[in-house]
Amino acid sequence: MDQSAPDAQASLRAFHEAGPGNCRERTAINSFSLVAYLPDPLGEFIGQLRRELVPDCVARAHVTLLPPRALQCAAPPVLGHIRRALESFQPFHVEFGDVRFFPDTNVVYLSITQGQPQFEELHTVLNSGTAGCTEAHPYHPHLTLAQQIDPGAMAAAGELVSRRWQEFRYSRGFLLVAVTFVQNTSDNVWIDLAAIPLGIPVAA
Repeated sequence: MDQSAPDAQASLRAFHEAGPGNCRERTAINSFSLVAYLPDPLGEFIGQLRRELVPDCVARAHVTLLPPRALQCAAPPVLGHIRRALESFQPFHVEFGDVRFFPDTNVVYLSITQGQPQFEELHTVLNSGTAGCTEAHPYHPHLTLAQQIDPGAMAAAGELVSRRWQEFRYSRGFLLVAVTFVQNTSDNVWIDLAAIPLGIPVAA
């Protein structure tokens, strides 16, 4: 990922200046998250699978490190906090396992078989200071495939995902080298504000 990604203010300027019919009709809201995008071909496969389950899904395939939260200050100080925290974390391998469910929220997801302790440690460190909040649910790293599925369709969705996952012939993991700070909009489309590499000292 680009280590010289623009800061939050510059990204928001570009967001508001985008062409007609794209970002100009959207309004950024006070809802931010930190995610790890999946590289292709794994990311492309998961994206297609998510659209098969939920046709209007536009979110890129990702693992969430900081679930959505409102900030109590401007975005740049939060981004600085995240950059400094990630200095001490080295890239690590992530591997995905079985298809599972969160029955209380009707979510279909893939478990993480390698990298879960690192995600949990990252969340503990990052969910503090200007980036911290009280989470609605205990943090459980995973790869969401579909959410808000009708309870009666959960079994069928699980069977479809399991079949597609067995058909996937490429690596089921990736090396996590960077994460992305994102902001939501009024029509629930997330925009990238900055890519942040792991293990890179912040310039003084």
